Amino acid sequence: MDLGIQGKNALVCAASKGLGRGCAEALAEAGVNLTICARTEQDIVDTANEIRSKYKVSVESVACDITTSEGREAALKTSGPVDILINNAGGPPPGQFRDWTREDWIKAVDANMLTAIELIKSTVDEMISRKFGRIINITSAAVKSPISILGLSNGARMGLTGFCAGIARDTVRDGVTINGLLPGPFETERLLGNLKVRAEAAGVSEEEMYKTAAAENPAGRFGNSEEFGKTCAFL
Repeated sequence: MDLGIQGKNALVCAASKGLGRGCAEALAEAGVNLTICARTEQDIVDTANEIRSKYKVSVESVACDITTSEGREAALKTSGPVDILINNAGGPPPGQFRDWTREDWIKAVDANMLTAIELIKSTVDEMISRKFGRIINITSAAVKSPISILGLSNGARMGLTGFCAGIARDTVRDGVTINGLLPGPFETERLLGNLKVRAEAAGVSEEEMYKTAAAENPAGRFGNSEEFGKTCAFL
């Protein structure tokens, strides 16, 4: 299927693995030129080389922490004009709300709400001027169905969702859409980490918890990054 985005330029955050990489690969398959970023230099360089070789598109890599102003500046400097922005950042750790400090909350809001807002602010006006833009925020199904041990994520990501629901009503008239992808249980390092916490709390093995959690889904399995990426590219 021709998605009509061949030759566009995308910035994909946290793209060295997991759902971010799935999105980067699907966009590359559609002919989109990429700037991808992640914290670990070797991981993001390897990912860029693999995607470039497989899909024959331009792929630039940036090793940075996108949740910092310096990281965002480095990513945007490398990307140039951004037609497609995929906001993505690792979620805060699970835990018990009585243990979280103000510092924990500020860190969560910075990473999972304000980082995306800053990147939107840096790119949306150019998108509007070109009458084309696509912004996708990868958040979590917990935005609609909160999970108690993920309270930091619930709060920060709901804040981002509420903010974007407001500005999307202003940008769409100029051809700029803003959507959220709310992944449920996809098999990523984060999911496996959360399952480990659940297994310890329940006093069962990680393998048993994995099987139980997978069976709870209607499909009887976890999602994968490839199918998630295809959904992102369609939007």
